[in-house]
Amino acid sequence: MDIKPLRIGNLVSRLPIIQGGMGVGVSLSKLASAVTNAGGIGIISSAQVGFKEDDFETNSLEANLRALKKHIKIAKEKCNNGIIGVNVMVATNGYAEYIKAAIESGIDLIISGAGMPTMLPKLAKGYDVKLAPIVSSLKAAKVILKLWDKHDNIAPDMIVVEGPKAGGHLGFKKDAIEEANESFDDTVKDIVDHVKEYEEKYSKKIPVIAAGGVFTGEDIAKYLKLGASGVQMATRFVATEECDASQAFKEAYVKATPNSVGIVKSPVGMPGRAILNPFVDKTLKGNVKVEKCYNCLIPCNPANTPYCITQALINSVKGDLDNGLIFCGENVSRIKEITTVKDLMNKLQSEIEAN
Repeated sequence: MDIKPLRIGNLVSRLPIIQGGMGVGVSLSKLASAVTNAGGIGIISSAQVGFKEDDFETNSLEANLRALKKHIKIAKEKCNNGIIGVNVMVATNGYAEYIKAAIESGIDLIISGAGMPTMLPKLAKGYDVKLAPIVSSLKAAKVILKLWDKHDNIAPDMIVVEGPKAGGHLGFKKDAIEEANESFDDTVKDIVDHVKEYEEKYSKKIPVIAAGGVFTGEDIAKYLKLGASGVQMATRFVATEECDASQAFKEAYVKATPNSVGIVKSPVGMPGRAILNPFVDKTLKGNVKVEKCYNCLIPCNPANTPYCITQALINSVKGDLDNGLIFCGENVSRIKEITTVKDLMNKLQSEIEAN
């Protein structure tokens, strides 16, 4: 099939591929800029982005805001001011401050999920930045479209529809994952149809992006044929030379098997998909101590949390896999080697064109 560029207002990406934001520290300036340079849209994850800063342990919020600004600046420079986005979870403590820091740094696109981004339009009002909520159902899409329309008189610039095959925190209850998986394609089509009302009202195209389990160019072509304007992919970009994670983290993806991937319970109560490793075993047995609270996510209570998700994710991204949580997408076991972003994007482009 012929590949149409992904257009988000005045932003134009040659390929309809967005690299999903991955925290902690998996998608920073190095990966994001490489994806943008290869024709897609790179996304920096704001989740504990300052974990390498000297004062992170004593002043994590300030360290995170400083690092976020730094990574946006570096990414924009590396990709010659191409399109760079940021993913900010609604459940993040200090959410408004992260949004402000990203905007002040010249971010082009804000993708926001892990909760309903009801305040995002107010926080971004008056700035030239594109706003994209993440939803996991037609119901959620209807709610956010209606709220933004009623209270802020705007419509999203893009909508990301994330299915149950995604990595990390999932927008589904554990017992609803299988059913949501079977109906995901219909959900994408239904949302594409539903946004037409708002496209007409606001005289603009609202691209719908399919996410979660997208692995090949054939997958991308399928969603484009269903009416989506593009896809968001994350897992495949981990096994690239440019990914910001440690070599050990990347190799865990290459070594993963279908049986080594499962649904885990996050300390914030949401199910997540991860590689089953000694750390996951320890959490199930209650053998993990919470030594410090980084005040990262709103629903987390250190008094009764089974483990600190910040520390677990920092450990894994640094390569301490036995003491870390390794989030991944359902298709991680299909990854067989570490490649470059450019080679991966070229391969995906060829596969789309062949379909």
